[in-house]
Amino acid sequence: MDNIRIKITELVKELYGFDFEPEVTMAPENIEADYSSNAPLKLAKELHRAPMQIAEELKEKLNAEVSAPGFLNFKVTNEYLSEVINDLDAGFLKNISSDAYSGKTVICEFSDPNPFKVLHVGHLYTSIVGDAISRLFEYAGAKVVRANFGGDVGLHVAKTLYVLLNRPDDFTILDIAKCYVEGTAAYDDDETAHAEITKINKEIYQINANNIHGTKLADYYWRGRELSYDYFRDFYASIGLEFDKYYPESTVAGLGLETVKKELAAGVYEMSDGAVVFRGDKFGLHTRVFINKEGVPTYEAKDVGLIFTKWDDYHFDKSVVITGSEQADYMKVVLKSIEQYAPDLVEKTSHLMHGLVKLPGNVKMSSRKGNFLKAVDVIEMVQDALKEEYDSSDAKVSMAATKYAFIKYKMGGDIVFDPKESVKMTGNSGPYLLYSAVRAKKILKNSKNKAVASGYVYNAYERNLIKKIIEYKDILKEAVAEMAPHKVAMYLYELAQEFSRFYENCQVAGSDEEAERMKLVKVYLDTMVHGLNILGIEVPEEM
Repeated sequence: MDNIRIKITELVKELYGFDFEPEVTMAPENIEADYSSNAPLKLAKELHRAPMQIAEELKEKLNAEVSAPGFLNFKVTNEYLSEVINDLDAGFLKNISSDAYSGKTVICEFSDPNPFKVLHVGHLYTSIVGDAISRLFEYAGAKVVRANFGGDVGLHVAKTLYVLLNRPDDFTILDIAKCYVEGTAAYDDDETAHAEITKINKEIYQINANNIHGTKLADYYWRGRELSYDYFRDFYASIGLEFDKYYPESTVAGLGLETVKKELAAGVYEMSDGAVVFRGDKFGLHTRVFINKEGVPTYEAKDVGLIFTKWDDYHFDKSVVITGSEQADYMKVVLKSIEQYAPDLVEKTSHLMHGLVKLPGNVKMSSRKGNFLKAVDVIEMVQDALKEEYDSSDAKVSMAATKYAFIKYKMGGDIVFDPKESVKMTGNSGPYLLYSAVRAKKILKNSKNKAVASGYVYNAYERNLIKKIIEYKDILKEAVAEMAPHKVAMYLYELAQEFSRFYENCQVAGSDEEAERMKLVKVYLDTMVHGLNILGIEVPEEM
């Protein structure tokens, strides 16, 4: 398709004297062609002429056919397809890359759990999708920094420690999670507890800032913080993810506080009832507090400190922040405030959002022991479903099922997560893609290395598979530009379907066409493995 686009662009420049970027897609099934372009329809608006007249002018030099209301249709030659497959078979696909972000640094911030809390299903979702987006940028040539930002200081910590202080010294991460629930209830319902938690919150900031040890509160704080980060790292390792940088809120709060105070003097922020706020209503947004009445920086001020700390650390060319959609208005206000004094950093920042994860039938999310679905619960649910369906406990298969079930959806809206559907070997699932790849591996093992017949002519099933493989580079280009790993996922599903049709209708091992068809199988497998790797999914040797 690249060659066709280039030829159309060059011809339009030659005939009409201006730059033009045509669209080229797979031809509809009712057209006797491989590819199609609506270039004449788009040019008609520029040239103020009938699309069919323009199509007729272009077709001869492009060796194309024309169809109403103004399409150029192309049928590629057998020789061209053979040349493409030979290039891919020679190893080109294994080294396929893009230079869209070559030499650039991209920092991807996602997951963002708070110490003193457990990871829930939302953290799992952003971890999986955030890693896939990071891999897309790496494919595009970027140096990617996977960053994780979380609140190691703040009211949630104080709520937890208020209850935890009455527990034994050998508490666990699960004890911490339970104490947070109890502490939140006490803060909301008990005035005495509310006052004590507020006091503890201030003390925690001092403990952290001055590295205080030796008191019970300090010892419990440092112990809980250590347990939390160990728990995070162990969980991420279990899903094949490693973060390059952790940003505890305490490490950026000071800079955030300093910056907000500085810009308060400059008139960006304002005083309101003893607190420092940003008047978002001036920009069609809402007003938020950046420093509370006690002089403590809020989440907003910490995010101010974070963006400047990221810049100091990496001088990034692009910063991607992934959160739940409930953070949409919050992030608009924070970024709008920073835009008043650091517009270049805001311009380099992209905020991506995801919706809620729901179970089939709008079943209320609940873990076995609490009122929310923990990340580990999701993984166990998939493992249980795989065991029940196939009596299998293959970790690669269950992880592929989990990751693909999240990545296949376009980010933004809510998604329905069905553990039973996620492990199906048929349909749009991770295990289906793995099974297709493993099948290709088995076929290749049976190769007899026959010589390729000269002048080989591909049949319809072979042509369709080759054309689908050719699409891969364009799909990757779109996915990188839109930060949309779901496009890779959907392409791989369609590719696997095309391979299935090829396999069902074309004998490979033992046929007269074995050598040429083995080459197709190899290129298909290389494409599938490459795409699954971008999704963070590993192909097993057998299933």
